[in-house]
Amino acid sequence: MIAVVLTLVAAFFFGLSSVMEQRSTKQVPQRRALSPRLLVDLARRTLWLTAIGVNIVGSVLQVIALHFGALAVVQPIVASDVLFAVLISVLAWRRRPDWVMLAGVMCCAAGIAVFLAVAHPSGGRKTVTFMATLPLAVALAAVLAGCLAAARWGPRRIRPVWLALACGVDFGVTAFLLKVVPDTWPEGFGDPLWQWPLYMLLIVGPIGFLLNQDAFQAGRLISPVLAVITTVDPLVSICIAHFWLKENVATAPGDIAAEVISLAVMAGGIVALAHRAPHVGRHVPSQEK
Repeated sequence: MIAVVLTLVAAFFFGLSSVMEQRSTKQVPQRRALSPRLLVDLARRTLWLTAIGVNIVGSVLQVIALHFGALAVVQPIVASDVLFAVLISVLAWRRRPDWVMLAGVMCCAAGIAVFLAVAHPSGGRKTVTFMATLPLAVALAAVLAGCLAAARWGPRRIRPVWLALACGVDFGVTAFLLKVVPDTWPEGFGDPLWQWPLYMLLIVGPIGFLLNQDAFQAGRLISPVLAVITTVDPLVSICIAHFWLKENVATAPGDIAAEVISLAVMAGGIVALAHRAPHVGRHVPSQEK
């Protein structure tokens, strides 16, 4: 019960932080994707700095919750941050919610929560060699390049979705690196290849953070962006842990059926958000963007 309560409060802070960050990105000049100047602009905004502080509070609560509860309990509840973000956004702007978008958000949050609870990743090894992860690095670079290209030259109305997808994938890799970094410390720093997860984290982490701000700035509404990130992040980290760390997921027939259904629900939610967001965004007053 302690873990559940702490995680719910953490999810609320994560949702609040996302709303504040998204609002802050609308108060600074538009920048191209992965431009460090966006962070320089945001660092001058008190609201954005406050949002970062709120996010840190949420992270601390999540860590404490993990001390009292299992990862399989905490992570599905954290996915509810997107629901808190939508509710806070609706209350902040005092407008009626769009029920199609709200249904899409609920599908994403419920789908990922059920998938994490049923899949219940466990076991596996704690470390992996640098050479073994080279395909992962190449795949990450290819996915990010493809998403950024689609965001730049594709239809402008779905640009936020491409940026959110890139962010979610990057966050998933970051979660994998955070998992293996502590187990490489005993190896020391004599050979750079021993600490490759730390060096890779110092590159991948900031890229993901910047992509997050880019996605918030590109989207008129917060729900599609946050729903995509919240859904893709844990899915990518679970896939990486399965193939590289050999973690196991539930494979009983009933579990597989539940996992497939939850993935289908998530996909439906993302499609609904991607199609509905541009129509709703046209009716959002400029001060809300």
